[in-house]
Amino acid sequence: MAVLTWDEVGEHLFETGDDHAVVYPYDSDAKAYNHGYAWSGITGVTESPSGAEETALYADNIKYLSLRSAEEYGQTVTAYAYPEEFAKLDGSAKINGVRIYQQARKSFGFSYRSIIGNDTDGNDHGVRLHLVYGLTASPSERSYKTVNDSPEAIEFSWEMKGIPVAVKNAKPTCLVTLDSTDFEGGVENANWKWLEAQLYGTDASADTYEATEPTTTNPKTEGLYERSGTGTTEDPYVYTLTDDETVTVSKTYYKKITHPGTDARLPLPDEIIEQFGVTVGG
Repeated sequence: MAVLTWDEVGEHLFETGDDHAVVYPYDSDAKAYNHGYAWSGITGVTESPSGAEETALYADNIKYLSLRSAEEYGQTVTAYAYPEEFAKLDGSAKINGVRIYQQARKSFGFSYRSIIGNDTDGNDHGVRLHLVYGLTASPSERSYKTVNDSPEAIEFSWEMKGIPVAVKNAKPTCLVTLDSTDFEGGVENANWKWLEAQLYGTDASADTYEATEPTTTNPKTEGLYERSGTGTTEDPYVYTLTDDETVTVSKTYYKKITHPGTDARLPLPDEIIEQFGVTVGG
């Protein structure tokens, strides 16, 4: 066993900042967080778990056991603004342009990103993703003040509590975090890229074409394509719908694959664990 050392180069770690906040309304029919909305204007997230309080048991004139109560997850979010989609979760509704309050508060998920820095890379060392499930928001205080010679914007604040979601081979949880420095390639890791695509959605990309065997005797009615060109810069591939009403054996036919992009969503912990190949409780 090697001797312990402290403050080695590259190991002066710190964590700071918060950005890329997203709120995901819970879809009770699909039992999933299937559509996320960007939350701009976040100024702070304070994670504040509670519970896990000790009950001491005594026997034989000594402290015999220490029992802990269940732990509860909570957080406070502060922001200068919030998306309309969160307003609906926060107990308000808009009817014909008129907003009313004291409505039902709905469950949602939440994600945000913090920065991991060190003494050699600064703030570029890595990032941590924070994924939170089963939240509901409590009514928040709002203080409106007159404009004066020291102007300031109203900062909204919400107390949020979570109900844990199931995790295979582990206790239920409200909070999942991932540190990019734990994975080979960091933010360029393929699994990390996959997770960001789920959390933030993807843009539509250009159609692609895949060689295929006709499944009927009429490629035209099947909507297949033929390809021309050599694939070079001067003579790029061009795909056109075929006019063939019977299969020509000497031809290669192609089907068009459309990539429309995907909505932002919050995967459940088990899906993330499986994707990253992590064994929990083993």
